[in-house]
Amino acid sequence: MAKERPPTYRFSWLRLGNWKNFLRAELPLGQRVFLVGPNASGKSNLLDVFRFLRDLVSEGGGLQAAVNRRGGVKAIRCLAARQYPDIEMAVRIAEAEADDPSEFLWHYELVFNQDSRRRAVIKREKVVRRNPTTGKEEILLERPTHEDTADPERLTQTHLEQITMNQAFREVALFFASVRYLHIVPQLIREPDRSVGRKHDPYGGDFLEQIARTSEKTRNAWLRRIREALTVAVPQLQEIELWRDERGTPHLRAKYENWRLRGAWQTEEQLSDGTLRLLGLLWSLLEGRGPVLLEEPELSLHPEVIRYLPQMFARVQSRTGRQILTSTHSAELLQDEGIAPEEVVLLQPGREATEVRRVADIQEAKHLLKGGIPAGEIAVSFTKPERIEQLPRFGE
Repeated sequence: MAKERPPTYRFSWLRLGNWKNFLRAELPLGQRVFLVGPNASGKSNLLDVFRFLRDLVSEGGGLQAAVNRRGGVKAIRCLAARQYPDIEMAVRIAEAEADDPSEFLWHYELVFNQDSRRRAVIKREKVVRRNPTTGKEEILLERPTHEDTADPERLTQTHLEQITMNQAFREVALFFASVRYLHIVPQLIREPDRSVGRKHDPYGGDFLEQIARTSEKTRNAWLRRIREALTVAVPQLQEIELWRDERGTPHLRAKYENWRLRGAWQTEEQLSDGTLRLLGLLWSLLEGRGPVLLEEPELSLHPEVIRYLPQMFARVQSRTGRQILTSTHSAELLQDEGIAPEEVVLLQPGREATEVRRVADIQEAKHLLKGGIPAGEIAVSFTKPERIEQLPRFGE
């Protein structure tokens, strides 16, 4: 009898207050999310919300570590925050297949500020569990409690990060810990000594070690899938394998078809930036079951390859059910007609803060959608910098 696969979860809704670029934001989230906006609009900062939640529960993490890694409360707080200086975030977790944002399983809410010693202190922490059958919601945690009031030091830690306190809602902590972020820097793969001691380095410093730690059976199966996908971008590619040198150091090498009868092997030192980024991207999509955060996956890739990325995401999701949240500047990536208006999130900077809206919810975009213009193309048109025509005059 085949073992039943555990359900896959995703973020289904997000609310922010005073988080970096965003004074206020509220957004339903689907299986795929494409964040589109001009430079400095906050695409990375929006993805960072999910990294922050992961940092709350990761090894060596917790509230203080998560805040300090971002420069402290003052660095996180939106510059437009005045009357209400607290930083707020709330997310809902649903099964991957759930279509309605109201069909969540868990609701987690965190509000914090800082004390006189510039430590992050909790103003509110709340966990709600929803019964999917009856729809009844049960509050499992609501802070501050009487114990917190009697001992304010308790408010420097979330209950979510404490094993002794999160038993009733540990499923939330495990889900946050499953979030993966990727922004591969090819040079770190070629020179892994720069990231010695790091584990799950989001910039790829331990990428080869991650492959080596994977069981041989799984590793070979994944590399085979990656080779099949890569042949679209690199038709000459014949094989990919993990190889160890005489010192036992792992290397990734690829065999290319050329004039030699048996082809030619190249290690990661000879592979192009685009090939290494694609390898890292595809591996990250296969590894794990939690949400994947991708920052500008189009970098170093040919425009014709970029066009296939949304289809690649959809193919992986059909197998794994994983949620993929992507920031992008690429018009080529967004030209895919399979991208729905609900999947494209537009970030538009204002005088003091950035506004966040789905293309499906923008009134001006609805007429264009009815005219058959793809959602991604509409989003790109909204993000064109003002007075861009002045740029060629630089230096006059």
